[in-house]
Amino acid sequence: MRILYIFPHPDDESFGPAAVMHQQLQEGHEVHLLTLTRGGATKVRHRLGLDVDEMGVVRHKEMLAVERTLRLSGMTVLDYPDNGLKHLDPRMLERAIEAVLDLVRPDVLVTYAVHGISGFHDHLVTHAVVKRLYCELRERGSHSLKRLALLTLPDSGEPTFGPTGIRLKHSLPGEIGCAVPLREEDIRMMIACLSCYETYQQTIEESGVVEKVGDTLYFELFGEHHEPRLPDMLEGL
Repeated sequence: MRILYIFPHPDDESFGPAAVMHQQLQEGHEVHLLTLTRGGATKVRHRLGLDVDEMGVVRHKEMLAVERTLRLSGMTVLDYPDNGLKHLDPRMLERAIEAVLDLVRPDVLVTYAVHGISGFHDHLVTHAVVKRLYCELRERGSHSLKRLALLTLPDSGEPTFGPTGIRLKHSLPGEIGCAVPLREEDIRMMIACLSCYETYQQTIEESGVVEKVGDTLYFELFGEHHEPRLPDMLEGL
């Protein structure tokens, strides 16, 4: 199987998904990553004394380290404006993503759930664009696509806050169609990928991401309902 993960920023793939990506690679699947921006608008740039473009170069180098660490089957990093996807014609993003899909020919797409977990508008735009394109291509019947998986968190009933005090968003129990158990080696790989972002270590530590992910990663499966939840994103394909 070929899986394409699509996220707006560098490090989105490492805040959890890297653990499942590693698992899938170990099982012999092709795992590709598409990132829409270079993440240069992060506030970390002010501490480093860098402008947006300079920070984008640094973040791209850190992403290349992630690519080597995970041994991804392929990675594409675009340069759309970080913190500015909402200002773009979404059709422009669709065309750029479709061009990558035509090259990779994935069976499964993975992106954020509708709430984007953090609620950040770049995450919401990415979800909307990927989902609309997925529906369009499936309707055309001209693509290999079989499933759209949406990264999420379960609603534990407890308030969960990110490093900036933002309450992280969740999916209701019935909306989650896939819960992937993580092995110790998968979690170690996620930590190794997070370590590649040398300029972001303070934020990573404050986020408590490793503890929040725990030993399971959760996905909604668009247009599908599974009870019990699938233990593998690729099951049934």
